Amino acid sequence: MRILRGSRATLVALVVAAAAIAGCSRAEIEAKFVPASDPLPRWAAHNAAATQTIDHAAWDQFLFRYVRTDPTGLNRVAYRKVTREDRAMLNNYIGMLERVRISDYNRREQFAYWVNLYNAVTIRTVLDEYPVESIRDINDGFFSPGPWDRKLATVEGHPLSLNDIESRILRPLWDDPRAHYAINCASIGCPNLEGSAFRGAGLENRLDAAARRYINNARGVRIEDGELIVSSIFAWFRGDYGGSEATVLKHLKTYADADLKAALAGRTKIDGYEYDWGLNGD
Repeated sequence: MRILRGSRATLVALVVAAAAIAGCSRAEIEAKFVPASDPLPRWAAHNAAATQTIDHAAWDQFLFRYVRTDPTGLNRVAYRKVTREDRAMLNNYIGMLERVRISDYNRREQFAYWVNLYNAVTIRTVLDEYPVESIRDINDGFFSPGPWDRKLATVEGHPLSLNDIESRILRPLWDDPRAHYAINCASIGCPNLEGSAFRGAGLENRLDAAARRYINNARGVRIEDGELIVSSIFAWFRGDYGGSEATVLKHLKTYADADLKAALAGRTKIDGYEYDWGLNGD
């Protein structure tokens, strides 16, 4: 998620200087190397009439025990405190999700399922390698900037990576930019890991609330010395927000509180992009 892939990372390092000369930010260059929204059509299958739900109680329990909000509004995870028993519970929860025949569920339940699977697998991946200073330290060599292309879960017999879930299932099949506020890459700059599981019931309100929390937090959007600085997510995934700075600004205004909306009024450009890849640990 949200990082350059494979040997392409080297290509970015070579073009950053040229990008500066051309007036492009690093975030805008990096966006060209983010995985495309490339659907896996088999995951479009669903049952619109289905009413069954998936039990996410174990994930709720894990999040309740280990996620706390710090004074800046960042949800931090107490990785170092996770017990052996709770790691087993997390593994069992992921195993349960892997056994679900998700194609039999309605679209709301599916969306919540993929978000929870992504987040739970991310947490497990960090725990398996902890202590680390950044999830990007979990890699398979010099040209591997993170774990996102590893096949870390198997659903309906199909091995899937975090990139598969984000950029080949959630992003293309739902075409909803709020997905970025629901999935978490274990980093300070990321939208929060929510303190409870997503569910199909109440999904719209949860996504809207997550969007507001991030956009109205300095990690997402801030005015500094008169300049508008936003998360690099809005450059990396600009296409998901309409494809231009103007459409990104329109999106930000939709979820901005009164003070931020007033500060955004009349602005026609974004002055800078930032992102903190430090681990979201306590």
